[in-house]
Amino acid sequence: MFKFCKTQLWECSRTLSDVAMGRKPAETVIRNARLVNVCTHEILDNIDVAISCGRIALVGDAAHCIGESTKVIDAEGQLIAPGFLDGHIHIESSMMTPIEYAKAVIPHGTVGIYYDPHEVCNVLGLKGVDLMAEEAEKTPLKAMLTTPSCVPAVPGFEDSGAEITAADIASEMKHDYTVGLGEMMNFPGITASAEPTHNITGETLKAGKIITGHYSIPETGCGLNAYIASGVRCCHESTRAEDALAKMRLGMYAMLREGSAWHDLQEVSKAITEHKVDSRFATMISDDTHPHTLVANGHLDHIVRRAVSFGIDFVTAIQMVTLNCAQCFQMDHELGSITPGKCADIVFIDNEKDIRVTRVLIDGDVVAENGKLTIDLPKSELPAWALDTMHVGETITPETFKVHTDKVGTATVRAIEIIPVHVGDYERHVELKVENGELKSDVEQDVLKTFVFERHNKTGKHGVGFVKGFHVKCGAMASTVAHDAHNLLVVGTNDEDMALAANTLIQCGGGECIVQNGKVLGCVPLPFAGLMNTKSAEEMDELVENLGKAWETIGCDIQSPFMTMALIPLACLPELRLTDRGLVDCTTFSFADLEVE
Repeated sequence: MFKFCKTQLWECSRTLSDVAMGRKPAETVIRNARLVNVCTHEILDNIDVAISCGRIALVGDAAHCIGESTKVIDAEGQLIAPGFLDGHIHIESSMMTPIEYAKAVIPHGTVGIYYDPHEVCNVLGLKGVDLMAEEAEKTPLKAMLTTPSCVPAVPGFEDSGAEITAADIASEMKHDYTVGLGEMMNFPGITASAEPTHNITGETLKAGKIITGHYSIPETGCGLNAYIASGVRCCHESTRAEDALAKMRLGMYAMLREGSAWHDLQEVSKAITEHKVDSRFATMISDDTHPHTLVANGHLDHIVRRAVSFGIDFVTAIQMVTLNCAQCFQMDHELGSITPGKCADIVFIDNEKDIRVTRVLIDGDVVAENGKLTIDLPKSELPAWALDTMHVGETITPETFKVHTDKVGTATVRAIEIIPVHVGDYERHVELKVENGELKSDVEQDVLKTFVFERHNKTGKHGVGFVKGFHVKCGAMASTVAHDAHNLLVVGTNDEDMALAANTLIQCGGGECIVQNGKVLGCVPLPFAGLMNTKSAEEMDELVENLGKAWETIGCDIQSPFMTMALIPLACLPELRLTDRGLVDCTTFSFADLEVE
């Protein structure tokens, strides 16, 4: 059964045939449109579309399908395209609940998302995943769950609030809203043929569902082959054109990413623009999108515009967020094209240049016009347990942030150097002065103390490191959005501000904040699992904008700094990361000492 349309095809096939033949009137007819035909890569003029039961009955001349009760929509020569599909998205990165997220993206032409709630799962377990699904079902957005696969992301290197086993995956695959497995970040486990990892992917394959991938290293030989051979169907972690091209040549869907902080599209799009290859194995996804991006730029419509600006043909770009995505998830018999029998998910676009979405239909119903929802959606109602997740097992004071050393004079430490607007980082060796047996932040070298506190089970664990590249002159930053375990992450120039930043988030239930000279300059409370708020996109955008100004006040000049900061603990990305258990060398997957001997 296909859950994501209001009427099953077998229930309405006779009605659709009657409408197509003119024996019954259509419920809705779109007239005078220019059809973006993603099946044949062409734009067809003067096309009508007849709709009944939430599905398409006819594409062509629909004059004979119009009756007295038929709603007629005159496209007035505008383009119509299939509704946009995002093949990989973490709703939590928007800082909004699924309901508020749907309100934000539907007006931009997004009708379906393949979402991986592994952020909330790391905090609240499958109970949190189920809560996300319940919230999503209150909206018309087709929210297709890819069950989190790696919780924790890299076992043995961090402490999260939950653990997902193969038995859990087997159970989750029985849900009708589950369409696959969330990104398999433990690619070392796959390539090493680790039994627990293959058991997780195996349960997905047994259920006949899709495994989504995360292969983040620039190796396209035996390792990539082994990863794909295990059944992984797609990957969004290409940062070089050659990576994306290699994946497509091996029959893997290359998901070209353009999020708020990860701007990979300009480079990876060259896999298509600079090579004479078929683009059917390319899709475009957002992965992580902040509220400001959604409010100011849009969602997949924004990504399509970016793709066209980088030289990808307009119709090809539309294919990459419609039919290609549906085929990736083996759902093109229901979604991804404006053809008879498919779900009537249709976007109206003013022209090929501006790519402005003017109307959105989901299951034949008009749900948005001119950038605004035309339907009412409820407010989120969350249980108390989802709002109580800050369980730090130690009292945090300025003394907590002292980093002691036996060295005299100077000491060489490993530092994480961030790469702005990219997911990778570099391991650097930095010489720091030793003052009274302590290692401190060195603003002149742009090197800041960094701590990660376990915040799920009151273990009292914390990891210590240094980070480079934020250009902060004075102050501290703290966040519970800290992939993927989402422990409490604190970075700063001095111990007092770091303690204030940490305790501010403990008191407000999690979120993101900036502190300078004993004053909180900006704070975004995220009480739902320490990751989300129930406010609207516009309200969250204002809070985040104020936080952005606070970043500038303390000297940071990079784009989306909190999203870059949030990757400091993500131990499945090269080269060096910091978790609550310590520094992790993500090229050898082993712990690393802070000091370099």
